[in-house]
Formats: sequence, structure tokens, C-alpha cells
Amino acid sequence: MVSGAAFPKSLQEEIKSRGIDAYQSFGTADLGLIAYETPAREGMVVNEDLILEIVRPGTSDPVAEGEVGEIVVTSLDPDHPWIRLAIGDLTTALPGISRCGRTNMRIKGWMGRADQTTKVKGMFVRPEQIAEVGKRHGELGRLRLVVTRENEQDAMMLRCECASPNDALREAIIATLRAVTKLGGGVELVAPGGLPNDGKVIVDERG
Repeated sequence: MVSGAAFPKSLQEEIKSRGIDAYQSFGTADLGLIAYETPAREGMVVNEDLILEIVRPGTSDPVAEGEVGEIVVTSLDPDHPWIRLAIGDLTTALPGISRCGRTNMRIKGWMGRADQTTKVKGMFVRPEQIAEVGKRHGELGRLRLVVTRENEQDAMMLRCECASPNDALREAIIATLRAVTKLGGGVELVAPGGLPNDGKVIVDERG
């Protein structure tokens, strides 16, 4: 049983070639074991002693089924309780139950970090600010702020999933983005499903 770092397929195969059948576990120092791999090799089964939720980064709102989000864990251990501890890691829930017979919730495993705070023009922009933009415009789906460099200056483009795009809405979102972040940026409206399902709210492409 291995833990403490990502266990990619290539490393699994390398260890297996040496006659060792290794399984990965996922946990933290505060909570201990959160999820574990089984012989089915179909994601990781959540520790039955915990309550695991997956929320949109920067909020406490559960994501839709199949979406990537931040892991939040509740442990009712009387000696070391935690209530909705956000651990900063991304994952998604897998449907159904494992072929090994375990019936608890399964997660895909570690899929990156939820803390995507970045600095733009000397000011921090945080996932919760992008979530606030979404709350003020309920017709939007996923949001993704892309930070780039244009003419040697930081530039922001907020990409928003929207079923009924129009110029008035785009201008309203531009104003909200400025009000929330205190920074100017563009807005691009894309069709529902047009943004990747990877849990990323802010993407820094400045290299």
C-alpha cells in the first residue's frame, strides 16, 4: 500500500513488473485515510468512517454529478472531529459501485489542487471571487478565468458557459468582474459544456 504522492499508471506497471502488487491510498495528516484502492482498480473507495463531499472551488456548494470539484471531509471521530474540512485537492465521484463488492462512494483519485489563487497586476484573484460572479448571474454555468500577457501587461478573460448569450449579458458580466476583482477583463460566452470538466476556475497561461 502506497501513499503520500501521485501513483501514475507508469509507476504502477514498473512496480508490478518486479513482482509487487501495489495499491494506493489517499489521506491527510489531519484526517488519516480518506479513500483506498481495491483489487477492482476502479477509482478509490471512500473510507466508510468519513462523510466526503465535492464542492465548487471557492464555495461550499456541491458540484453536479460527474463534475470535478474540491474535496470536503467531515469526520465524526469523538477524539478528533472535523466538520467540512476543505483539504484543497480536486476529484470527481464515480457512478455505481465497485466490482470488488464495496458499496461506498468512489472517487477518481487525486486530480490536482483547488487553490488556484493568482496575482494579476499586483492584486490577488481568488476562486471565490469568480464564484461570486457566477452567483450574481444565475444563467451562467461553469466559469473559467484565463490570465495571459498582452503587450507586456497582464490580461484577464472570463469564459462563461451560457445557454442564451447576448451582448447585454456580456457587458453586465464585465461590470461584475470589475466590481468583484477591482480589475478589468474581457468576457467570452460559450455554449454549455464548452469548458473542460477539470475543476479549474482560474488558469494562468503567462508561462
